[in-house]
Amino acid sequence: MMLQYILRRLFAAIPVLFGILLVTFALARMIPGDPCRAMLGEKATKATCDRFIREKGLDKPISEQFAIYMKDIARGDFGNSMRFNQPVTRLLVERLPTTVELSFSALLVSMLVGIPLGVLSAVRYNSWVDVLTMVWANIGVSMPVFWLGLMLAFVFSLLLKDTFLWLPPSGRVSAGMDTTAFYDAWNLTLPDTGVLRSMAEFIGRLNILNAFLTGNWELLRDAIRHLILPSIALGTIPMALIARMTRSSMLEVLGQDYVRTARAKGVRYNKVIMKHAFRNALLPIITVLGLSLGTLLGGAVLTETIFGLSGVGRILYESITARDYAIVQGFTVVIAVFFVVLNLLVDISYAYIDPRIRLN
Repeated sequence: MMLQYILRRLFAAIPVLFGILLVTFALARMIPGDPCRAMLGEKATKATCDRFIREKGLDKPISEQFAIYMKDIARGDFGNSMRFNQPVTRLLVERLPTTVELSFSALLVSMLVGIPLGVLSAVRYNSWVDVLTMVWANIGVSMPVFWLGLMLAFVFSLLLKDTFLWLPPSGRVSAGMDTTAFYDAWNLTLPDTGVLRSMAEFIGRLNILNAFLTGNWELLRDAIRHLILPSIALGTIPMALIARMTRSSMLEVLGQDYVRTARAKGVRYNKVIMKHAFRNALLPIITVLGLSLGTLLGGAVLTETIFGLSGVGRILYESITARDYAIVQGFTVVIAVFFVVLNLLVDISYAYIDPRIRLN
């Protein structure tokens, strides 16, 4: 039954992915401006621009360009960047790990703080704890990421620089830190190119995961210290949203008859809250978690800029201004695919938590 449910969700995702490819391709071509002028400067001659457009295949009909694009995507080829003169896949392998690591760290911070606060606020409904939590949630949703990031860097990197609370204001690891990838540490032989090589390099650039695989605990500590400030800055808004959703969902469940019955039968209060109420309140919370992670992956540009992180956000913004279609399309499609996969995982988790969904 579960396998059939997963297969149905996978087939339903196929037209969504095709629509994403189509819309991304179309929107990239609708960006105002001339890609030749954006790449070569305003003084580029007409002959130079004609040669540039012809070399990049931009003189072909849109339908033909899209057909070529789809054929390349089917082979895992996102094309070459006009700006960097490198394959987009190579840039993805270099930049995406930074954004993935930052996004998952920010989501972890949001969950560890937001969910307990939401549960506590619902259990202590209308108390001072509830009021303070909701005030904090409203402040967190309204707080600009760029301002919070600058304030965190100012406090923990400047004001507290001579204390044990000092935290690095920028970068992923300290200069001179050993970041040897796991495949080099294990003396693995990998092909020079191909999917296997790209996947291995992608994992090797995830500093925290790579530190676990290689047993490099010094790198692990240093990478975590560098992630604390950007994770808090990026995770504040989803943290507040998760707390509010958890509170709302818990309040709805705590008013149900089966919760009152369990308490009337003498079941311990903590067991009623965590086993009966919290599990049945998980569905909307999981939805917010999935959407928050997808949003974090696509919206980390300000955080990456403030903390000097070379991730997807910065290069995507720069490529949009430079009309670098290949990067815009490739990075946008990858982020969109993350969204689809996350929604698929959320749907599967629904079926696991509530078996009635599988039957429907």
